[in-house]
Amino acid sequence: MADGRDDAADQLKQWKSHRGSQKPDALTTGAGNPIGDKLNILTVGPRGPLLVQDVVFTDEMAHFDRERIPERVVHAKGAGAFGYFEVTHDITQYCKAKVFEHIGKRTPLAIRFSTVAGESGSADTVRDPRGFAMKFYTEEGNWDLVGNNTPIFFIRDAILVSFLFSDRGIPDGYRHMNGYGSHTFKLVNAEGRAVYCKFHAKTDQGIKNLSVEEAGRLASTDPDYAIRDLYNAIAKGDYPSWSFYIQVMTFEEAERFPFNPFDVTKVWPHGDYPLQPVGKLVLNRNPVNYFAEVEQMAYDPSNMPPGIEPSPDKMLQGRLFSYPDTHRHRLGPNYLQIPVNCPFRARVANYQRDGPMTVTDNQGGAPNYYPNSFTGPEDQPQLKESRMFISGDVQRYNSANEDNVTQVREFYLKVLNEAERQRLCKNIAEHLKDAQLFIQKRAVKNFTDVHPNYGACIQALLDKYNAESGKKDVIRTYTQSTSRVSVKERSNL
Repeated sequence: MADGRDDAADQLKQWKSHRGSQKPDALTTGAGNPIGDKLNILTVGPRGPLLVQDVVFTDEMAHFDRERIPERVVHAKGAGAFGYFEVTHDITQYCKAKVFEHIGKRTPLAIRFSTVAGESGSADTVRDPRGFAMKFYTEEGNWDLVGNNTPIFFIRDAILVSFLFSDRGIPDGYRHMNGYGSHTFKLVNAEGRAVYCKFHAKTDQGIKNLSVEEAGRLASTDPDYAIRDLYNAIAKGDYPSWSFYIQVMTFEEAERFPFNPFDVTKVWPHGDYPLQPVGKLVLNRNPVNYFAEVEQMAYDPSNMPPGIEPSPDKMLQGRLFSYPDTHRHRLGPNYLQIPVNCPFRARVANYQRDGPMTVTDNQGGAPNYYPNSFTGPEDQPQLKESRMFISGDVQRYNSANEDNVTQVREFYLKVLNEAERQRLCKNIAEHLKDAQLFIQKRAVKNFTDVHPNYGACIQALLDKYNAESGKKDVIRTYTQSTSRVSVKERSNL
């Protein structure tokens, strides 16, 4: 910009310039009634009490008191943008979903990026996984692919912790990181043949990360750094894009696979299951209003068009319920009527009615019960989910004893170079040094299980930090003062 301000900082000036010679609109109440005086309330005399009849004041205050909705428990801070998905390679041999039906087809797209653990006012440059949620507005309804910038998830954390504390733990904004569907899904073709699948989005801008020092500086000087970077790139016409790929595994291969192919803490080796190109994700429009189009944007992994189905992935199965249930809490039961969430390319026809904030025609006079004799919507038997056979005893299975170190060892030894390994160990040790010693020892054992050098490097750094701080090999625990508790309570300490 000519005055040194970027597009993100100059949004009000741009809004004014887009209005051209238009005069200011007439100020109104929420009901559209013109307001004669916005700044001065109705009072009895210049120093008297205000009047209840001052609806200009009460309308403003009542709405102000209700402006905030519950923020997301995770992924509260984020950025969003809009664009399209274009098919570049034919995968109809695997999937009948119309979003993939021919090369060159474009589908409207919305992506929300986010940090995970911080609240809505936190900094964009913290060490944290990043959310990477994709909404495809298809003619068969919305398809929501809800993932992260890590191919693995937050349970049995050996590999995720190693990824997170490596250089990739602090991406340089949202444009320079990959996205992954993380879960295993099922693709079904027109003949009904199914395969398992993983989705990948590889950044076309190249991977870039921030150093610990630069991330710390930006956290204090520009906490919205990643949001600003994305907005400015799109405003300048430098549209970010990602190449979209799938990995495919047959049911027979899944039976012979050396580990659980539905384990979200594992990746499928690319040598055995290579990436197959599918298309391109392009973002070319910024949100017009952050609250309307980003804060209210709601992603739901259970939104899947025919041809895309869930696998037995346990975490995915849980998210199929948890995500839409969260949106019903945050946004209301009719959150899918909000424009940014509305499946605008499909015709919604069902027997759901009423509820708070119904803003459509509520499906008019159509019958609200099923079955009926009045041409209400009918199910489509040809679009039933694919069949699969499963048997087994129903119980609570513990999967914690599965191999949790082999893939982390591959990452540590073969993906990272020596300098990256040193930075990884330093980042982990700096976060562990203030923990109690027994926690430090437990963590170091986990890293030693991955590789002896991994654990030894972290332990050496912790020894140095502990010596500098005077920390002794003593386990300290807190107990409540016994002078104020009964004998029975003391027995429970």
